[in-house]
Amino acid sequence: MPLFEYACSRCESRFEVLIRNGDRPVCPECGDDAPEKLLSAAASRIAGTASLPVAGGCPPADAPPCSPHCCRL
Repeated sequence: MPLFEYACSRCESRFEVLIRNGDRPVCPECGDDAPEKLLSAAASRIAGTASLPVAGGCPPADAPPCSPHCCRL
């Protein structure tokens, strides 16, 4: 279940919600059923955890090209 970030245009609150298949988010403050989906920052890696890597963990800019999914591309 992905966690998405939303902003309500009616009451201007911001909130996160887990979305299951076909679910529609509702603002927890005012009940508006059409909040705007926001672009969220990607998760980062903290020492000893298994989350997504951050740009600082990538090869230096002068390194040879890597795979199509490299964070430098």
